[in-house]
Amino acid sequence: MSTRAISLVTAAQYLEIERGAEFRSEYLNGQVFAMSGGTLNHARIVRNALSVLVDQLRGKPCEPVASDLRLFCALHNLFTYPDIAVICGPGKFLDGRRDTITDATVAVEVLSPSTMNYDRGEKFRYYRSLESFSEYLLVAQDTVRAEHHVRQPDGSWLFREFTSPGAAIEMQSIGCRMKLESLYERVEFESAEG
Repeated sequence: MSTRAISLVTAAQYLEIERGAEFRSEYLNGQVFAMSGGTLNHARIVRNALSVLVDQLRGKPCEPVASDLRLFCALHNLFTYPDIAVICGPGKFLDGRRDTITDATVAVEVLSPSTMNYDRGEKFRYYRSLESFSEYLLVAQDTVRAEHHVRQPDGSWLFREFTSPGAAIEMQSIGCRMKLESLYERVEFESAEG
């Protein structure tokens, strides 16, 4: 999420503006935040993760969707665009427009320098307010690293970090297994010298 608020509006006003906008924005408690563009590494990681999820979820009740579909977290009055969301069963939508989901089982975010603290902190807190939310995967774009959070039966969250390209992340809530090397296919890291 960008750090510059554009204006104070109602949720209904935001949706009306957003549905006709050329560029996407997020909404939090009356404030609208313009979303910045991504990098090639960001785009590659999202594409790779989406490809793995599509392949593994084909014919199953869960479906991955890319960042064009809004997610509404009612408890926090937040409209956001996860890089990838996985919805299970029939999607629950805010209204008849079917462009804003109100549930997600998994969210995948690719970390950017400008948003990594927000993604790890407040955004994760907002996602956790969704009853359906079970797993959160954060993927670095400047090094091989994934942070995986899994909701436990008692409501607590288990954190695991993966840094080996051969490591596999078990996403039990959706029955998927993601290898880090698959997430980083064609990703090029900047050299420390450059």
